[in-house]
Amino acid sequence: MEHFKTLSAYFDYMQLPRPEHPMFSVMSATGNSFLPCPRVSSPPITNDCYTISLKKMVSGELSYGRTKYDFTNGVMFFISPRQVLQWESNAVFEQKGFSINFHKDFIKGTELAEQIKKYGFFSYSANEALHLSPKEEKQLESIVENIELEYHNNHDAFSKDIIISQLTTLLKYANRFYERQFINRKELSNDLLEQFNSQLETYFQSGQLQKNGIPSIEELAEHLSVTQRYLSDTLKKETGKTTTEHLQLFLIDEAKNMLLKPNKSIADVAYELGFEYPQYFSRLFKKKEGISPSKYIEQHKLN
Repeated sequence: MEHFKTLSAYFDYMQLPRPEHPMFSVMSATGNSFLPCPRVSSPPITNDCYTISLKKMVSGELSYGRTKYDFTNGVMFFISPRQVLQWESNAVFEQKGFSINFHKDFIKGTELAEQIKKYGFFSYSANEALHLSPKEEKQLESIVENIELEYHNNHDAFSKDIIISQLTTLLKYANRFYERQFINRKELSNDLLEQFNSQLETYFQSGQLQKNGIPSIEELAEHLSVTQRYLSDTLKKETGKTTTEHLQLFLIDEAKNMLLKPNKSIADVAYELGFEYPQYFSRLFKKKEGISPSKYIEQHKLN
């Protein structure tokens, strides 16, 4: 897999105009202009840069993987260093919006270098992009306009600090708009939780828990065609519980039924639920239910 260590090398490969700054670039389409289109396809590649882009289609269509997207309104993408990129030929003719690209070293030694690690949306894939309202587009475009003005000014001792300050503001707004998107997409969130539980049920009924152990959150997210971070953020926002908590709740719920079956020991239940050691299962059960598995069995015998 080819890796690009510099912004210039990445832009050369993408067949985009060379950046004016060795570690930072901003492009926007204003008036009658359009964003330059990158090369039409690429095998998997990686680079050392962050990308923040807003795309709006004027004509043509854009697809990621097998899915075509409506880009009439703005859609934002966030890409982090070392994230694997790959795309097939896209029939893109004219597109508006903006694209900001900067090398990871551009923000080294600044507060943004630490803050940017906390923004989960840099770990999301294309089909988990941020969909903006016209009002939100205008807010972000005004910030990018300030960045672009500074980018094209004569560079001085204040230039970098001003650009990074504007970038920080841009990302804070993006974070706010993602929060809004999570709230407004409750139907999708509920559907995702149903799919998550359904997948666990299938995994359990097929005997894979006992055979392969408890699945990782990454495995579960992959089967749902979302990233681990997006699955966790969506469920947390909608239900108040993390993906791990939902997994544990499922296991405890199944355990309660199994513990009450005759001739079924606590160790048997633990192994069937994918726990390598029964004491781990007992510890989790007590943590979640407030009583040990043996106490739970005793209580139900009395009732």
